[in-house]
Formats: sequence, C-alpha cells, structure tokens
Amino acid sequence: MIPLSFMNGLVVAVLGLGRSGKSAAKALMASEAEVWAWDDNEDRRAEARAEGIPLVDLNNIDWREPVSLILSPGIPHERPQPHPIAAKAREAGCEIIGDIELLGRAMPDASFIGITGTNGKSTTTSLIGHILALSGREAQLGGNIGKPVLEFSPVEPGHYYVLEMSSYQLERTLSITFDVAVLLNVSPDHLDRHGDLDGYVAAKCNIFRRQSDPRSAIVGVDDEHSRRIHDHLKATGAQVVVPVSCLGRVAGGVGIEDGVLIDDMDGQAVPAIDLREVATLPGRHNWQNAAAAYAACRRIGVDAPVIAACLRSFPGLAHRQEHVAQIGGVAFVNDSKATNAEAAARALACYKPIYWIAGGRAKEGGLAGTEAYYGNVRHAFLIGEAAEDFAASLEDKLPATVCGDLETAVRKAAEHARADGEEGATVLLSPACASFDQFADFEERGDAFRRIVATLRDEIEPAAGTAGGSS
Repeated sequence: MIPLSFMNGLVVAVLGLGRSGKSAAKALMASEAEVWAWDDNEDRRAEARAEGIPLVDLNNIDWREPVSLILSPGIPHERPQPHPIAAKAREAGCEIIGDIELLGRAMPDASFIGITGTNGKSTTTSLIGHILALSGREAQLGGNIGKPVLEFSPVEPGHYYVLEMSSYQLERTLSITFDVAVLLNVSPDHLDRHGDLDGYVAAKCNIFRRQSDPRSAIVGVDDEHSRRIHDHLKATGAQVVVPVSCLGRVAGGVGIEDGVLIDDMDGQAVPAIDLREVATLPGRHNWQNAAAAYAACRRIGVDAPVIAACLRSFPGLAHRQEHVAQIGGVAFVNDSKATNAEAAARALACYKPIYWIAGGRAKEGGLAGTEAYYGNVRHAFLIGEAAEDFAASLEDKLPATVCGDLETAVRKAAEHARADGEEGATVLLSPACASFDQFADFEERGDAFRRIVATLRDEIEPAAGTAGGSS
C-alpha cells in the first residue's frame, strides 16, 4: 500500500466506492487521515461499511472541512452535468483529484510510464509491463487496468509505475510528469464528458504536461488528430518525440511495413520482428500497440532484440480479440472491450467470414467507420438498446437479426456459422457499444460470452461425438 502521510490528520472526502475508491479510502485511513466516504449506490455503501470504511453523507456536510475530494474517474465534475456533490465541493474551493494524483504526490521521485489513446491502451500497457518484467526490470501496472494504484508498493529509484490513463484520469492528475508518455490514437469518444472533440484532445494531451528532454513522447501518427499533436510537440522541442505508425516506415520512429516492425529510432531502419508471427497480436491496430510498446521500452534502455523476444511471448489480453473456443470448425472470439465503432472496425478487419454480435448502449456516431469491413461479415446479430437502430442502419448493407440478449445472439450466430460451413468462420463479439444497458461493464459482458460459449461447446461436442460413434 502507498503511504499517504501528507494527509495525516486531515479530513478527506471520497466519492465513489468501486475498487479504486475503496482502495483510496483504505490507504488514507492507514495514513491516519479522517475519511468521509460515500457512494450513491446503497449496495456499494454496504460493502464499504462491511470493510470498515467510514461513511458520511457528502450531500450534507460543510465543504470547508475536507481538504480534498477524491472522485472516482466515472463521476463527472464538470460535463455533461457535474455530480451534485462535486459541484458543492468545487463551489467551496475544495480540490477535486483522483487516486493517481495521490500516488504522484506520495512518490515524487518514482519513474512513470503513461499510456493513453482512444483504443489500444490496455494492450499497450500490458505489453510494456510484459517486456519490463521479462527483461528483469521492476514494474507495477495499474491505473485504468489492473490493481488500483494505491495498492502498489513503494518503489526504489529505477523502478517503474506503468499506468494506463483514461482522459478522465488525466484531467485529475496534476503532479505526475511522465518519463515516457504514450499517445496511441485519437478518435471521437466520451464527448459528453469533454464537451467536444477539442476538449477530449486537450484531456489526452495532459499526458505530456511538463515533459522536457530526456523525457519521451511516443505518438501515433496514423490519425489526423494524433499527427497534429506529434507535429506540435516536435515543433516545440521540449521533449524527445518518437513517432509510431502501423501503416509503413516512419522517419526517426517505429513503423510497420508488411507486418514487419522497422526500428528507425537511430536512423538505421532496422527490421526488428515480423509481427505476423505473433498470434496474440492480430491486425494492424495491435501492430501499432506493439510499435508503441517497443519505442517506449527502447527509450528506457531495453535492448531491441530483448524487446522482440518479449513480444513473441506475449500471452494476449482478456476481452481484446480473445480466442475463446473452436467448436465444430467455428472460432469464437471475445472482443467485448470494443466499446466504440473504431475498435470494432479493427476487429472486423482481422477475420472472414464473420458472424458479428454487436450492440449495447451506443456511442455517438453509432456504427460509422465499420462500413469498410462489411464484406467480411456474413450476418450481424444485434443486442441491447442499440439493436433496432443498428438494424435500421445496416438495412440493405448486411443481413441482420435483432436478438435482444447476448445468449440468443451467440446461439443464433453459431447456428448460422455451422449451417454455412465456410472455412475460417468466426463468431465475433465486438459490440461497438458500451455495456451498461445489460451488464456492469465490458468485463462482465465478455465473461458472459465465455460462459455461453462453454455451455454451447458442452452441448455441441458430445452431440458430435455421438453422431460420429453411430456411423
């Protein structure tokens, strides 16, 4: 646990008692702060009370008393409407921060690697952690993935905290200057929280705050918004800027050409690894993730051949194009983390023929951006709140069936795939939507997909064995 001695004896409010909120409350309590914790959800309050966290209704306090409000990332403090408690705190001049800011204040001399972007953050963060671990470097992973950051151990000089940073977390993290900051890509997302695309881009750019040479900015240049950010940083000249691309070689950076990672960071254009041979990193989007992880690890001194060897052994990540099963010649792939159209499009580019399960709570733009890959899709099976709207948008483009719930969709998709009997058939859960209409989060949705597929396998494979035995 991270010691927060600078909060000793002070009143600190905590709003939101999910994993990170409870972790923050416990770390503050261990450092003898006076914790006032609250959650709008009665079940979460009961869980916190059972774990010994003191509850105070933050709707009815004197906001001149707390020095800080530790706000969970998903709770808005500005747009689209500030949470009423956050509004009261701000009106009283109480600072609003997150648990990662507490980590930064507690560990000012630690080394930090931060990863952000609309898509690919978790895979890139995990890749960097995997490379550092196998290359003998001490690193702890967290932030928007893995364990809450205040459950980390304090680090010695030369050891790393590797943090996946959402735009929400970056807005509330002021004290950390990242030794290596990675921006993978930018496409419209969370616009209700940031007001517009400019607000979202500004939040992402906080990852480069106060960087100076020899600190590094690793920036994807395959989309217009990220390319502009790269060009601005390069022109400013404050830090070392390394471009990465999955669309070809890139001068002074790391690019991908015909699946081969080309390292031009030293101006030598050296082929480092053929990523087509790494089964756990399918598709150009994962090649971009690998290029960014490669560049980040090279900047902190990991040798290129070591990085290449580590990439080959990467085990992959749950809910990100995760191969769940092969049943009767049909592959089942869990890409529940694809919560927007751009992420779904990246998965649609990787398989053929696809029996596509999509839907949930739609993001702005719906399925826009997936159209280029409809030739890979045989049939769409639609679930959740977006099902009817998606069916209308797919009319005359793709055969589509409104299924409502995930189990119905999986069963219908499997039935169609087996009936068609095409080689390479893949039932792909890549929803292009948030999960909150039917599930707590994308993990719960992906876990449900896994369970349904496991049940389906138990039903189909014994039946296939019986049929074979009687012939």
